[in-house]
Amino acid sequence: MKPAPSSQMRFRDELKDFFYFLRHPRSARRLPGRVQGDGWYLDWFAPLPWKRLLQWAGMLWLINALVLGPIAVSVAGVGGAQHRLDPTRIPWVQAIIWAPIVEELVFRFVLRRPSQWLTVVPLAVFLMFQGPSWWLIQGLLVLCLAVWISRYTGMPRQALPAGSRWWRKLVGALQGRAWRFSSMRRYWRFFPWVFYGATLAFGALHLYNFQLNSMSWYLLPLLVLPQCLTGLVLAWLRVRRGIGASIVLHAIFNGGPVLLIIGLLKLFDGIPV
Repeated sequence: MKPAPSSQMRFRDELKDFFYFLRHPRSARRLPGRVQGDGWYLDWFAPLPWKRLLQWAGMLWLINALVLGPIAVSVAGVGGAQHRLDPTRIPWVQAIIWAPIVEELVFRFVLRRPSQWLTVVPLAVFLMFQGPSWWLIQGLLVLCLAVWISRYTGMPRQALPAGSRWWRKLVGALQGRAWRFSSMRRYWRFFPWVFYGATLAFGALHLYNFQLNSMSWYLLPLLVLPQCLTGLVLAWLRVRRGIGASIVLHAIFNGGPVLLIIGLLKLFDGIPV
């Protein structure tokens, strides 16, 4: 992805937009400064403001390290929960590459493309719970094919790529139907529920990172406060910039702590990682 042209919004302006969006989740236009072109392509590959993404990642790291992280650690200590992660065996490929792609497709891809939830989400959910392996990487390639086919939703089959009849039938079966205007209006009316529901589901997924033991159920949300805040930012970014931007920010957010832990282990303990 190329660097973005100079943005028309300062970071504090984006913060204001984010908080306004939290109060009024909606089908919003893209942030100012977005280049013009193929909407589907730019949803994935629009030039990214790398400095701005690093600012968002830094803000999330700071809030999670100073505020939400200590709350989660205290709650885990009170409730007897233990983290499953072994810092000497960090699954860095899964954290930096696999999880950002698959989790964004599960929880946030359909926020702007709701007609694709039957095509993309079931396979993405399966891959998410199975984790990376060679044959599942092949499954990820199939998922990428399904996402690519989603580009042609609503097009007549005669306009689909490739000339053979069987290929057009296959693509036509997978592409789904574009929602009617009335259906989209209904979806956007319920969009706040979808937005916050996807964020809560994203946070709940990370409860799997803990051995909960006999922890009280009402303390569980406090364990995943960092993930819920991150999920809100990623969902806003997906709607306002695109799925590609949310995947990259997700990877940066995961990659910072992973690289820090690996560096500390190598520097102080000499433990091979």
